[in-house]
Amino acid sequence: MQIFTVGGAIRDELLGLPIQDRDYVVVGATAEEMLARGFKPVGKDFPVFLHPHSHAEYALARTERKTGHGYHSFAFDTAPAVTLSEDLARRDLTINAIARAADGSLIDPYHGVDDLAARVLRHVGPAFAEDPVRVLRLARFAARFPEFTVAPETLAMVRSMVVGGELDHLVAERVWQELAKGLMEVRPSRMFEVLRAGGALVRLLPELDRLFGVAQRADYHPEVDTGVHVLMVVDQSAQRGFALPVRWAALLHDLGKGTTPETDLPRHPGHEERSVELAGEVCARLRVPVDCRDLALLVARCHGKVHRAHEMTSATIVRVLEQADALRRPGRFEQLLEACTCDFHGRLGWQDRSYPAPAIFRQALVAVRSVNAAAIANACPERTQIAARLHAARVAAVRQTLSIPSA
Repeated sequence: MQIFTVGGAIRDELLGLPIQDRDYVVVGATAEEMLARGFKPVGKDFPVFLHPHSHAEYALARTERKTGHGYHSFAFDTAPAVTLSEDLARRDLTINAIARAADGSLIDPYHGVDDLAARVLRHVGPAFAEDPVRVLRLARFAARFPEFTVAPETLAMVRSMVVGGELDHLVAERVWQELAKGLMEVRPSRMFEVLRAGGALVRLLPELDRLFGVAQRADYHPEVDTGVHVLMVVDQSAQRGFALPVRWAALLHDLGKGTTPETDLPRHPGHEERSVELAGEVCARLRVPVDCRDLALLVARCHGKVHRAHEMTSATIVRVLEQADALRRPGRFEQLLEACTCDFHGRLGWQDRSYPAPAIFRQALVAVRSVNAAAIANACPERTQIAARLHAARVAAVRQTLSIPSA
């Protein structure tokens, strides 16, 4: 029995990055031997075991044979005769196919060390094309390591997988899982750039793909199209360390611009309503978690209103707060302001511009929350008038706080 450290731990060690987890491959052993040594089985599709003390994962070396479409259709061979080189051959990228022996020596049959030095993401071999999830993983690694380029032959393989319909067999939950991970990387725009370059974006997120080449408003940045703008917005959300719901909302906030009639370009009238509809369809199709879905819909609906805060009367500001349910869900409203901040600064030359809208709405929310709703309700002789009086009191409080007209 031989044990090797493999995968991400070796890659990150060679890059000088913190190591999160260590995974191990066991060569020359059987499942029965692992159990006899006290390892606990956890693998469903192939034998993976937890170390009895460290609880690290140890997998028997294996080969794979594709038996159908998608990423579940594989038969595995974990016989003791399977070599380390055979096990590494089934991995996705060369930089993830490096192992370290117990004596510290590196085993690198697919030249992953060279690709690390050259900053290249390259597939290990033809097995890459058998698993459509690897397209998403490739794009995710491009977002994690934005200084890396994708090897031309790897991009060509992605295109052939798309043409062959392999991506059509991805399940919604796995697509969302990989997209969510990619959005949380250092430069998430790279994920979508790689997917688009490989022809995969139009299959996975056609609503986003349609944004590329669509003109932006001339008073924003005529040299950047809508798709590029959206990726700049997403990168702003990453640079500011915002949570996943904000990053997802940033990605979907302008989908309606992709369906703007040509006669209406470049101003995109009514794109917010179309964006809400399209964002809802994307979230339903990918089975997106409720918090991400709800914020995406809210940002798509309200980002244009938030941007106009400095032009609004106190009554309009209160209506926006009420429509956004800001009093009951202040945390989500704060995330709306975060997404709008990314949208504002995600434009060429706008990164350092002043954006007063979030401060205006935060002050207004404090003012509205200071209104004693219970006192107004108790003092109102007609129950049907409570809502109107409460709204009027909120408008008055915002007017006094911000020194702006009520109407």
